[in-house]
Amino acid sequence: MASGLSVISHGTGATLTGDRELIRALTDLSDRDLNIAATWALNDTAADVLTDVQQRMGQVFDRPTPFALNAFQVRKARPNDLQAAVQERPSVGKRHFLKVQELGGVRPQTGLERNLGFKLPYAGHLQTVTPGPAALLDARGNWSTGERNRVLSSIRAQSDKHMNSKRGAAKVKRRNAAQFFVPRAGSKLSPGVWKRTSRGAKLQKVLNFTDRSAVYKPRLKFLDGAEVVASRQMPLHLRRTLAQMVAKRAVKV
Repeated sequence: MASGLSVISHGTGATLTGDRELIRALTDLSDRDLNIAATWALNDTAADVLTDVQQRMGQVFDRPTPFALNAFQVRKARPNDLQAAVQERPSVGKRHFLKVQELGGVRPQTGLERNLGFKLPYAGHLQTVTPGPAALLDARGNWSTGERNRVLSSIRAQSDKHMNSKRGAAKVKRRNAAQFFVPRAGSKLSPGVWKRTSRGAKLQKVLNFTDRSAVYKPRLKFLDGAEVVASRQMPLHLRRTLAQMVAKRAVKV
């Protein structure tokens, strides 16, 4: 019987067409039965939307991190609340970068940028920080956490002051250990963090500082894609779940 059923979505309702026997069976369902079937369909559709946006992240971004891929979650519908949602997790915060990737525009400062701007004795206005040519990157193309900690400790910009390097400490540093520094005002070196590996060695730039805000173009298009997936999948899921409910009630009868 299910093969003869089609569903045409109209906002919160649906128009059902099919063989007379199936339509008669649907009229015998209680309001709660219908709500349960709709709940199943809504939650399955929301799961499809979540899967789609995660797949598109893999296409739009270069090796997205688990933090990015898991930024969204499904808020499930219930029989007494027929609304399912794919929404940000509470843990991502108000400044998650995906908002800028979705809508475009100016990216707010990151925690690293705010921290450096506050702690460094830097003469210029530090708005944006980007990896330099000598920055160590991890497998996902992001700045290595290990080097980040070494840099912040070396330039005394760790959030925890006990993690900053002690100047004049008794511990002798290895000659080939990299030393990081921020050029003084008036230096010929461009603004940022530089690395010196040994005396006389060529300096290498690890971080770039700029007074301009980072501006993004819309890339993810999550909202548009979600609407397309929901419009395509919801009728299919509703057709299936209504048929399942009809079959379930028929067995009980």
